[in-house]
Order: sequence, then C-alpha cells, then structure tokens
Amino acid sequence: MVSYKELGLVNSRDLFKKAIAGKYAVPAFNFNNMEQMQAIVQACVATNSPVILQVSSGARKYANQTLLRYMAQGATEYAKELGANIPIVLHLDHGDSFELCKSCVEYGFSSVMIDGSALPYEQNVELAAKVVEYAHKYDVTVEGELGVLAGIEDDVQHEHHTYTQPEEVEDFVKKTGVDSLAISIGTSHGAFKFKPEQCTLNAEGKLVPPPLRFDILQEVEKRIPGFPIVLHGASSVPQQYVDTINQYGGKLDAAVGIPEEELRKAAESAVCKINIDSDGRLAMTAAIREVFAKKPAEFDPRKYLGPARDELQKLYMHKITKVLGSDNKA
Repeated sequence: MVSYKELGLVNSRDLFKKAIAGKYAVPAFNFNNMEQMQAIVQACVATNSPVILQVSSGARKYANQTLLRYMAQGATEYAKELGANIPIVLHLDHGDSFELCKSCVEYGFSSVMIDGSALPYEQNVELAAKVVEYAHKYDVTVEGELGVLAGIEDDVQHEHHTYTQPEEVEDFVKKTGVDSLAISIGTSHGAFKFKPEQCTLNAEGKLVPPPLRFDILQEVEKRIPGFPIVLHGASSVPQQYVDTINQYGGKLDAAVGIPEEELRKAAESAVCKINIDSDGRLAMTAAIREVFAKKPAEFDPRKYLGPARDELQKLYMHKITKVLGSDNKA
C-alpha cells in the first residue's frame, strides 16, 4: 500500500471547490508516456494551473502500474524543479470494476473513477457506493457517472449515447457518496464524435456538431447545487491537426469535436473538470507525421517525440488559458 500523499499528490476535493467558486474547470489530461507527462507539467507550470493526470485502464496496462506511480511522483518533483509547486492529482479514468479501483488506490492514485453507467441504475449505485466506501478510508476521491457517452476511448466503447436523467442525480449522489459526477449532455469519446449527417455547415464551410444540452446541465445543477460536475469526451478535434495528419499520409475524414466556446461556457458552470485526451493524440500524431514526411531518414526517437512534446505543450497551454480558464489558479 502506497499513499498518494507520500508521492506529493493531492486529491480533487479542494481543487473542485475552488473551481466551482472561481467559474473555471481543472484540466484532466490523459497520459501514457514520458513525453505526454512532460508536456502536461510544462504547460501547467507555465500557466500556473492545477492539473489532473489521467490514466485509463488501457494506459495502466501499457505503461505498467509501478512505473506510472513513480512517473506521477516525478511529475510533482519536476513541477518544483520548473519553479512551481502546483497541485497534481493522479486519477483513474473509466475504472470498470471495484478490483481495479482498489488496486489503483493501493498503488498511489489520489482519485478514481468508477464507471457503472452502462449497468442498470441500481447496480451502478451499488458498485459506486462500494468503491466510495473503500476509497474514502484512504482519503481518495471518487468520480461516478450517470448517462452513457457514445464513441471509443481505449477499452470504453459505446455505439449510442444516453443523456443523463436529471431526476436520478440527487438520489445517486446521496446513495453513493461520490465526490464528483460525470454526466452526458452531448459530448462523446474519440476524434469521430459525430457523423457528418448529424452536423451542419457554418459560414466558413466547417462541420458544426449539435449543441450541448445545457438544459440538462442546468437542471442537474438545480437538483445538486454546488456539486462537482465532470465532462468526458470534450476534445475539440482541432482542424489544423487533422489537416496535417491527412496531408502527411493519414486518413481522418470527417473528424468532428466539441466547439471550444461551448466548453468555455460549461467551465463557467458547476462543470469543474473537463477531460481532454483525443486532442493530445492528434497533436502528437500530427507532429510526428510531419517529421517523418520531411525527414524520412530520421530514426532517433528524440527527434520526433521532442517536437510532438512541444506541440502538446502548446495545445495544453491553449486549453488552459482560452478554454478552461484554470490559468493562475494553482
């Protein structure tokens, strides 16, 4: 058993209180490797932002749970080395079982998500309550989910989405004791969030997805005022990265994300955590493809992972300052 406090990490409780009061959202960036972690810490130190380092179950398998623990500890020390003691959370994204959440708590995670959203309501409640009972013994915060997001992200795959039912949220929060709640208001996982036929063309000829269901968000806020709300599947799929990937041999036709102005609006409400994963993947892939295309003789990983890391940092700084509003909040 390793306590996250020994690693220099914090849980999300105080971060979310401050975010709701300050009308901003804490960035939750997924990472799988060293370059992603470096970019996240560099961006958050440069903007003086708190951050949630997110690890999916797939990333945990890929990177190894022991290495991840020390990477998170390294992130806290790296931030200090760069000149800022910013609050850093290590969070399990989309935990699908009690056993996985328990293992993450034991390996130094400061926050876990238990995603029982695809289960019948009562089973979702039962599972979340079990995780909360265990995690709270070690002061680890727990995120639950109501409603199902469509799309694909690592091991999480759903063909259709189900909007969160506002009448369920008060009962769910009361019975489970979760510290935050992910809801479904029209976001979705992956780079292909919407089919072209679901979108409309704007004046610039770009595909625009259906607007987020802010009416559901407002009703949820009425029923559980001041309670931390989370948005998953909130990548914007920047067109410049899609264009670069396609220019240099990729094939990402009709990749459409969530408009950043809608995310900014959400961040000014009780939404105090916004998850961004696909945008980071796109930024890395675009930078790497460009190096491979322009320098086909290059084989030193540092020469293509370095530019990818730099592009990631730029993306994260943009998200922090222009979308989430978490700059100077650390």
